Amino acid sequence: MTVLEDRIEMAESSGEPTLDAMFEWLEKMPVPEGTKVEIVGGNIFMSPQRRTHWQIIFDVLDQLRARYPRQRLMSDVRIDFPGRLNGFACDVAALAEGFEAGDKGRLRYQDIEFVAEVISKDTGRNDYEPKKAVYAAAEVPVYLIVDPYTGQWHLHTLPKDGEYRGTLSLDFGDEIDLTGTVVDLVIKTEEFPRD
Repeated sequence: MTVLEDRIEMAESSGEPTLDAMFEWLEKMPVPEGTKVEIVGGNIFMSPQRRTHWQIIFDVLDQLRARYPRQRLMSDVRIDFPGRLNGFACDVAALAEGFEAGDKGRLRYQDIEFVAEVISKDTGRNDYEPKKAVYAAAEVPVYLIVDPYTGQWHLHTLPKDGEYRGTLSLDFGDEIDLTGTVVDLVIKTEEFPRD
C-alpha cells in the first residue's frame, strides 16, 4: 500500500463519514438531471452542466482520441483521490495503457495521465486551488484548466512534492502543446466557446 492509499484508508477508519457513505447519501437525494456532484475536502459541490462547458469537454475528448482509445477516456466518473474526502468527477481523464480498476471496481488515481477541468462559475475556485493541489499530490502528470469566462487555459505539469513545477497560461486560439509530456499531442483551442 502506498502512502497516498494509506491516507485514504485512514480517513475511512477514523470515524468520520467515508466517501462511500457520502456518495450513498447523495444517491438518495433528488439531485437534478445534468448536475455534476463532487466531494472536495469533505465538502459537497453540485453544479449544473452548461452547454459551453460540455462543448469544451467534448472538444478535448475528441482531440484526445488521436492518442487514446475510447475505453481509456473518462468524463464525470468518480475517482477517489488522496487527502481528506476527495471524490472527484473529472471533466476529462485519460488513463494509462493497461489501467486496472481498484478494489470496489473504481478507477484508480494512479492510472491517470491527464486531467482537464472546465471552469464552472460557482465551483471554479476548486479547480484552481484545492483540486490542483490534490492532483499534484497524486502526481497526475498533466493537469489542464480551461476557463471559458476568461478565454484562457492553464497547463500544469511536472508534479513534485505536492505542487506543479511547470505552468503555462495562454489564450483560446493558442495551441496546447503536450508533445513533451506523456500525452504526446497538441490540443487546438480555436473552437473553444466562451461564456
